[in-house]
Amino acid sequence: MGTVVVVTSGKGGVGKTTSTAALGAALAQSGQNVIVVDFDVGLRNLDLVMGAERRVVYDLVNVVRGDAKLPQAIIRDKRLDSLYLLPASQTRDKDALTEEGVEVVIEALRQTFDWVICDSPAGIERGATLAMRHAEVAVVVTNPEVSSVRDSDRIIGLLDSKTVRAEHGDAIEKHLLLTRYDPARAERGEMLKVDDVLDILAIPLLGIVPESEEVLKASNLGSPITLSNPLSAAARAYQDAARRLRGETIPMTIPSDRKGFLGKLFGRRAA
Repeated sequence: MGTVVVVTSGKGGVGKTTSTAALGAALAQSGQNVIVVDFDVGLRNLDLVMGAERRVVYDLVNVVRGDAKLPQAIIRDKRLDSLYLLPASQTRDKDALTEEGVEVVIEALRQTFDWVICDSPAGIERGATLAMRHAEVAVVVTNPEVSSVRDSDRIIGLLDSKTVRAEHGDAIEKHLLLTRYDPARAERGEMLKVDDVLDILAIPLLGIVPESEEVLKASNLGSPITLSNPLSAAARAYQDAARRLRGETIPMTIPSDRKGFLGKLFGRRAA
């Protein structure tokens, strides 16, 4: 039986879909069988970030409504044999998904894949609660901004009340993924520090993804950052986060793209 993970956030634009793709690819690169599922009906983007937008024929809504069988809607990644995508519909509204239909799909995926990673729409509306409903693990994606952290606090409340595990009296495993972090700006007081965010949200830290232009470049290329630029600071942060999801103990660091003095020196000599 696979593990169902929801990647969620209260605020849009924090890097949730990018994180879904990067974590999914990192787990698949480690030999795990992974499917990423887009729950953002009407505003899908995961297919773009995965570079599969031209291969979508059927989607999650088609499967839930019985218009297509599940294997017909699943897209296998061309770069990694163990990475798959189940896209959302771009034309339907968020009410097109039913709770019963989602349960059937998630249970079927759980039987096939080691990891079922659900990319939730932002916010606290029905689409978000459907995406988290059957999860055992939640990755709460947050920027080091007050508004983002406050909205994440509301999402944590939903995870503790609206999931199947919560309704049965079991706790859902929650992790914090801090994205777009800049230590220098945090030191100048221009954004929250890591400890400030942890004090407010009080959930374990899964990873710190530094602010990086490489993430934007990867998304525009239709490739998870862990595939397109695996040595970049952001990719290394996602790789470490994926290893922590698998239960490994990895020291928490903030990877940097900046070279130290020796790196710059040798870099110039090599050029």
